[in-house]
Amino acid sequence: MKLRRWLAAGAVAVATAATLNVAPATAGRPYDPAAQSLRDLAKNHGLYLGTAVDMDVLHDATDPRYRELTGSEFSTVTAENAMKWESLEPTRGHYNWGPADELVAFARKHDQRVRGHVLVWQNQLPGWLTSGVADGSISKAELRGILRDHITKVVTHFKGSIWQWDVVNEAVSDPWDTPSTLHYKGFWAEHLGPDYIADAFRWARAADPKALLFYNDYNIEAFGSGNAADDKTQFVYEMARDLLAKRVPIDGIGSQGHLGTQYGNYDTLQVVDALKKFAGLGLATAFTEVDVRSQLTAGVQAGDEAEINPRLQASALNFSILLRACLAERHCLSFTLWGFTDRHSWVPGWFSDPPEGLATVYDENYQPKRAYQEMKADLIFAGPPYVLPRAVQSPRK
Repeated sequence: MKLRRWLAAGAVAVATAATLNVAPATAGRPYDPAAQSLRDLAKNHGLYLGTAVDMDVLHDATDPRYRELTGSEFSTVTAENAMKWESLEPTRGHYNWGPADELVAFARKHDQRVRGHVLVWQNQLPGWLTSGVADGSISKAELRGILRDHITKVVTHFKGSIWQWDVVNEAVSDPWDTPSTLHYKGFWAEHLGPDYIADAFRWARAADPKALLFYNDYNIEAFGSGNAADDKTQFVYEMARDLLAKRVPIDGIGSQGHLGTQYGNYDTLQVVDALKKFAGLGLATAFTEVDVRSQLTAGVQAGDEAEINPRLQASALNFSILLRACLAERHCLSFTLWGFTDRHSWVPGWFSDPPEGLATVYDENYQPKRAYQEMKADLIFAGPPYVLPRAVQSPRK
């Protein structure tokens, strides 16, 4: 009788481990979830956990650890720059597909999904395009055709290889812009008006019926006043609602998640509330560019632990807040770090006055930081009834 109970208990343990995508204890060694990768721990929840990839570093033979971790720790990859317009079409009519194709091949080899970034953005546009509009040699009518052709050509080229596309990126202003009332901003709104957003989604859907199509922006992690005049999250919410009412094939909202430890930021429940409201529209969500930067004060740069440690702890908390919120809302399909090591972070090169850094989950020597460990803990200890399997999002017709 005791043997039968022992066998039954063992069968349950093995079945449970199989369901959760973990291995049962073998050869006297207890199962250690902390030894698993982020991607495997996230897989237990049906969540894809990814990183942006610098293709130059991926090819750097002197830095093999970057390539190793990119392939082993993450289940999705995003081209940091290789799919942006200036990289794909530096000369009009001549596309350079090489680096982006290499990332797709890398993902296929490592059983990863690819987030396409980005089809329409006012930054990192090729010089021939912006100068042509500026000097009048490209008319507004021609510009619209150029945008349609670019979206169609790029999406068609990668058809079947891209899980999620950031179709339109950062189209909404900030309260500190002029005018302060929130509005559609940038090159495309200025020259084509806001209807380009709906056009872009329709063109992308026509080129690939199966890819998920996202609007992507920063500072939309939580709601503020609830007034679209000064609450960017509310503005984006109403924009998405209106697009859906017009039967525009938008499938999801990407919240970038660029945070800083010097700011108040949000608590987990505020972020969950925002995700749930977007899900209420029938949309998927994703965190698409997560990093948490800190000011590099003189004390930090001198190695003063009294200044460094609070920043590392605050950083870990902010990564954890976003990840827990994503786990709590089953329509949050993926969580992407915008780079994973301080050795190759975009932050120091962009935020220099005052200098900022320490933005990722590995340090410059590829040692995991407290943020990495807390993300692992969140993935290990999350589960039913509060964390449910991911919802299935079908491309909108």
